[in-house]
Amino acid sequence: MPTMTPEPIMKIAMGFMAAKHLFVASEIGLFAALADGAASLDVLARNTGVPPRTLEIVIAAIVGLGLIEQDGGSYRNSEVAAAFLAGKPGPDLRPNLRFWDQISYPAWQKLADAVRSGQGQVQFGKFDERQQQIFSAGVESFTAPTAAALAAAYDFNNHRRVLDVGGGTGSFLIPILKRYASLKATLFELPGTCDVARQRLSKVPEGARIDIMAGSVFQDPLPSGHDALIVANTVHVFSAEHNIELMKKMRAAVSAGARLLLVDLWTDPSGTEPLPAALISAEFLVISGEGQTYRERDADDWLAQTGWKKLERKPLAGPSSLIVAAAV
Repeated sequence: MPTMTPEPIMKIAMGFMAAKHLFVASEIGLFAALADGAASLDVLARNTGVPPRTLEIVIAAIVGLGLIEQDGGSYRNSEVAAAFLAGKPGPDLRPNLRFWDQISYPAWQKLADAVRSGQGQVQFGKFDERQQQIFSAGVESFTAPTAAALAAAYDFNNHRRVLDVGGGTGSFLIPILKRYASLKATLFELPGTCDVARQRLSKVPEGARIDIMAGSVFQDPLPSGHDALIVANTVHVFSAEHNIELMKKMRAAVSAGARLLLVDLWTDPSGTEPLPAALISAEFLVISGEGQTYRERDADDWLAQTGWKKLERKPLAGPSSLIVAAAV
């Protein structure tokens, strides 16, 4: 009979160390310093401005984690690090890592308090300008594959104008408007996020077809005149009671037949799959004060109570999926 060891427990418990090494490696520009090819420790120390002794501590951990490869005294990015962390054209996960390190990581230290009390510390609307930039860029980086998948998975040809409720920087609208040239959109967000969205959307042609309106989804009226509504990665910010309130408000703002697109980390009936959705659920509790990931059946119940008819669920990217409903 094999001897039982605590290794599985220790692997999980030390996970925060791996994450911190990754955050630091990205923040000091280690992967970017290897973007053009292999380099020695001394060259990397010079290019990152980090002392060789402490840089070697981080590099050893990152080599062990498989994101940097070592050949004697030379180091190079692994394929996945080169693709997503080196600053090359294409998807860039560095803003996501910075967000998790500087916004999420401190909040997670309060997780036990949030679990005991039933609520976290609300941070939305309380970020300073720098924190808001980090938050918005990080969320856009994390959700970019899902935004691209939504534009491809749902047919917007029958819609004239779409409202993105709590739409962040407009990153979900950009790929949709790229694909549908006649479509127009409105972004409805908190004032601080709208400031970042204006900067972001001014840099892309699709921004000219997006109206930006600042407000609170619970305190201010929703913009009217839309036949499709997107709620992407927003449901998990709110409690079940607030989500029901939001869905009632959205139903009152549209005519029968309008579509509601709920993009989120919808889980199975047990709430344990997909695993990333179960793990990240606490993120929304500590950041928003009341949120969590929800089961698909939760959405079904809310829709039935608030004047919507569920039509289908579609997989998107990674653990995210789309629930489509029609106003009845």
